[in-house]
Amino acid sequence: MKFKLTTIVVLLLWSCQTEVAETPPTPTAPEVSRPASYQAAPEVLQTWVDARAGTGAPVHWIAEGAVYEYPSGKKLFGMIGFDSSTIIWPEEEGGDIIHLTRKTFAYTDPETGEVLKEFNGNPVKAIAYPYQMITYRFENDRIFGDVEQGVGERKQVIEAKDGIPYRKVGNSFIYNASVFLDLELPGGNRYEAWENYDFFIHPEGTVEEPHQMSWQRYGNLPSWAGPGKCITHLHSWRVENHDEFPAQILAWAKAEQPKWLVPPADLAEVRAIQQGEGGPGWSD
Repeated sequence: MKFKLTTIVVLLLWSCQTEVAETPPTPTAPEVSRPASYQAAPEVLQTWVDARAGTGAPVHWIAEGAVYEYPSGKKLFGMIGFDSSTIIWPEEEGGDIIHLTRKTFAYTDPETGEVLKEFNGNPVKAIAYPYQMITYRFENDRIFGDVEQGVGERKQVIEAKDGIPYRKVGNSFIYNASVFLDLELPGGNRYEAWENYDFFIHPEGTVEEPHQMSWQRYGNLPSWAGPGKCITHLHSWRVENHDEFPAQILAWAKAEQPKWLVPPADLAEVRAIQQGEGGPGWSD
């Protein structure tokens, strides 16, 4: 039997600056009841979706880390960011389980930790995805997810190929997603990178933070940083509301990325975003 859902294999393409708007309030929507589609899903899917996107009310994954020059290992920049996610389960078994998310990340000075606005005379742009929507299926004991992203003519679906293997160690789940990216860009260039996501999901109450993730990327430096390869490494964990954000990340988000403090409300909002114009940073 196949089960479809939406995930967030977080594909971090270098993205664009976004307009500043008023900070939205922290959502207080109640959690949804469990429909038949949830009850029919295997434990490995239930655990993944509950951890990654919550059970109705929005959740947020905080990330902190750094960018290192390859192969020297020199620390070039720090990095901070977060995503905001929600989940929509279908009423009936066999329907699409929709995970909607927004994500944004900033580069920081490697010494002071301040958010960078300029580097060697070049403006530094935040990574900012106004949405991602990924549809999953469960086959051969693995989770597969097709990622829908982009706006206007650059809307695309990145189809899953190898799936997400998992292991259960004691009462904890470990999910691993390795993503090999080779995408055509406007002008004939290509975006090539390797990204790896290791999620560690522990039963509630067994550890102080049961939702953890380690992410690595190998690929080109962002264009504003010059030529060369780099390794990016982020550690991530989940928070339930804005009050649990690290002070620096919340202040930056409120000042510059307020829309990212809440996920897309529904499919209608995603479709509206897709009809808009894409910013230059979608492929930068």
